[in-house]
Amino acid sequence: MKNQLVIYNTLSRKKELFIPLVEGKAGLYVCGPTVYSDTHLGHARPFITFDLLFRYLLYSGYQVRYVRNITDVGHLENEAEESGEDKISKKARVEQIEPMEVVQKYVNTFRRNMTQLNVLPPGIEPTASGHIIEQQQYIDSILQKGFAYEVNGSVYFDVEKYNKLHHYGKLSGRNLEDVRSNTRKLEGQDEKKNPFDFALWKKASPEHIMRWPSKWSEGFPGWHLECSAMSKKYLGEVFDIHGGGMDLVFPHHECEIAQSTASQGKEAVRYWMHNNMITINGQKMARSLGNFITLDQLFSGNHEMLDKAWSPMTIRFFILQAHYRSTIDFSNEALQASEKGLERLMAAIDTLEKLPASGNSTVDVKGLKEKCFAALDDDLNSPVAIAHLFDGVRMINSIAHGQEQIDSAGLDELKSLFKVFVFDVLGLFRETQESTENDGLLKGVVDFLLNLRIEAKTRKDWATADKIRNELNSLGIEIKDTKEGFEWSLKG
Repeated sequence: MKNQLVIYNTLSRKKELFIPLVEGKAGLYVCGPTVYSDTHLGHARPFITFDLLFRYLLYSGYQVRYVRNITDVGHLENEAEESGEDKISKKARVEQIEPMEVVQKYVNTFRRNMTQLNVLPPGIEPTASGHIIEQQQYIDSILQKGFAYEVNGSVYFDVEKYNKLHHYGKLSGRNLEDVRSNTRKLEGQDEKKNPFDFALWKKASPEHIMRWPSKWSEGFPGWHLECSAMSKKYLGEVFDIHGGGMDLVFPHHECEIAQSTASQGKEAVRYWMHNNMITINGQKMARSLGNFITLDQLFSGNHEMLDKAWSPMTIRFFILQAHYRSTIDFSNEALQASEKGLERLMAAIDTLEKLPASGNSTVDVKGLKEKCFAALDDDLNSPVAIAHLFDGVRMINSIAHGQEQIDSAGLDELKSLFKVFVFDVLGLFRETQESTENDGLLKGVVDFLLNLRIEAKTRKDWATADKIRNELNSLGIEIKDTKEGFEWSLKG
């Protein structure tokens, strides 16, 4: 069993040696998607980051229970202030469909995108709506301990009372006065003792679609509650690692710490891990800011900011080329560099497969392997591991050109090294030229047909315009008319 993995713990603000709660086993919980729209590039980063961790733990011999939730209820539009509509209910109302139709549509898309990116599925993928009873039981335990209060059918966490015994803000580095001064008192929230108290259970307004019976009211759980309840159910009161994007540190993960400490008298999580953001022109990529590019758009090239279609493995390689705790700024130039780097890496692996053993080894494969392990043991430093792999690429090319020699044992070790790090741990795979060409062909054909549709609409030939749209829809292509012309994507 390898036991040299060091990870940066957001809670302690330092790197710590990973020592699991139970030897040989690792419990991992990662915040999953809120499924009300298509998955975008920013979403891809946490799932690729924690897929790398999952793969490395598995390779290192751990038995891993990996839980990644699906948020399908309770996440309101303004999450910081807990106001506005439930994001899924709003989408359902706008599209005039059932909330669970919204959920299923975007869960399907999310899972398809994760498969395209070669992200391994978690062992357990629970939904918030499937664990209402567990969340109600969790609320009961917090009420019994005196850290929550009920008013008008809603239940709120009493942050000020909690903070007298514990530190609310320890994960994010805030104190209660900071939180107090940065929290607005909103109309309709007068029932809270303090504006920074957060909802554990919300009484549903008459127009609210998703609601469940409880002893307090017909309502729905607060967003922060689901992760506390489901991690406890599947990983126990205390577990090893909780991951997510750094935008979840406050308030989501801060509230999780408060909930678990209030409920069970101890914190649930031993190591908190957070990946940094993907930015566009220095600004965080987010659905709320409208500056995002969906994964389907990236894979098809169908977005005004894209020079061309980019393959899923190019996107995965692009994300892995930066350390998970650093920001990555999106640009076509950066993706072009990743594409070329990936091609060079795969070409070297093809060369390696054909290399004959010759003479005594003049290359240090063992040293290269140790450097790759050392990089990943150092807080999953994938860019350094990749840099060492490119040292291996130069080694392969030198052997191929007769400048270096490698014996049979060294050749087997070098092949094993590239298989382990490139395919098993980094999770890359060879994309065929044919699939890449087909993506470009599909984009060309669909764009051509949609331009014909625009011409038909200009001529007021509505029958032809509708026929093109309906035929493309029947083939699984979703079309959105815009001021600039059109956007399209493959249905989930």
